[in-house]
Amino acid sequence: MNRFASLLGRGIERVSASALGPYQTAVVRIGFAATWLLFLLRELPHRHELYGPDSPWSWDMARQLIAENDAFTALMWSDGRLWFEVVYALAVLSSALLMLGWRTRTMSVLFMIGVLSLQNRSIFMGDGGDNVIHLMATYLVFTRCGQVWSLDAWRAARARAAPARQEKAQEPGGKALEPVDKVGPALWWVLGLGLSVVTFMGELSGGWSLVFWGLWLTHGLWWAVGRRAPDGEARKLLDVIVKLTHNAALLVIMVEACLIYATAGWYKIQGSRWQDGTAIYYPLRLDYFSPWPALSDLLASHGLMVMLVTYGTVAVQVAFPFTLFNRRVKNVLLAAMIFEHAVIAVILGLPFFSLAMIAADAVFLPTSFLRRLGGWAARARGALFARFTRGRTVPGPRAQETEPARESTEHARVGFPS
Repeated sequence: MNRFASLLGRGIERVSASALGPYQTAVVRIGFAATWLLFLLRELPHRHELYGPDSPWSWDMARQLIAENDAFTALMWSDGRLWFEVVYALAVLSSALLMLGWRTRTMSVLFMIGVLSLQNRSIFMGDGGDNVIHLMATYLVFTRCGQVWSLDAWRAARARAAPARQEKAQEPGGKALEPVDKVGPALWWVLGLGLSVVTFMGELSGGWSLVFWGLWLTHGLWWAVGRRAPDGEARKLLDVIVKLTHNAALLVIMVEACLIYATAGWYKIQGSRWQDGTAIYYPLRLDYFSPWPALSDLLASHGLMVMLVTYGTVAVQVAFPFTLFNRRVKNVLLAAMIFEHAVIAVILGLPFFSLAMIAADAVFLPTSFLRRLGGWAARARGALFARFTRGRTVPGPRAQETEPARESTEHARVGFPS
């Protein structure tokens, strides 16, 4: 009993003292933001037919459906072409900035708004990966997904590594002046003004109004407490709440990924084509899923290969949630699933579905592998930087990548929550 209480105490201390999985949440952030951004850019010439005024699912039809299910989409605020272009452009911009990790807290909310606005406008557009993006865009709002590999982390590292610069800017009384974040408050006020206009116009339902106003006020409270009492009890309490929220959202992302594979695998078991080992054969014979006909024909012509891939897909999907208790087996199946999605992207021509699933799988990648991956990327970036700056004088030393601090590394200590 005492041992159980001790383990429980250590577990509670761990989830309340730090935001877990900084590298995993960073990969999930980059993966889903990049997937959605690439999709929006690829469909740029067809955006009006997919989600805009030329869509077969007309604006009036979408409005009738949303009146029943109370889904959120900013595209229902106006049926004008200009408003659609504004929303589409904001969706592209927020995706790019979230991928880069600029003001991740604000961009995660705007990213969610962009995803929900477009997908809920035309619910029949998508290939399955859109459902995963839809869910993960909501979960990312509650994570601290900019602790590493983000412009926010780079900005916070610079603030921590420049005490000498802060000592030079001193008040007459000798107190070091704290760095002032002007972009964050300006962004907060602009978004608050826009939210006030939308609320006054009655475009938000009660539930969504509560969600957006709650997020806006929470960001303001975080900044106010951090500005006035950065070492006070109120700030410590808020920090614990934020970490618990992050860890809970990370757990939900992991459970969601397991549910996707478990339900897909068990439904496949019930299908006769999956039972006799021929299910993979049929999509390979469809022109719609054959961007490389010669490659599809080659795979479909080998019955043994079709059977092995069919049974292997079911086995991996059903078994994966149970392998989380064994790290080595989990890593092997994780690599197999990522490879499988890469093959689906090429053979069946479903790149965005595969990218979305790979981004969801990334939450289970080992931290050691992700840190090595970050090291390789940093060295490649350094080599590229050195190649372009060869023969030039570069002022100042290069900033080195640091481990995420135990406290938040998304922002400077008195930086505005963004």
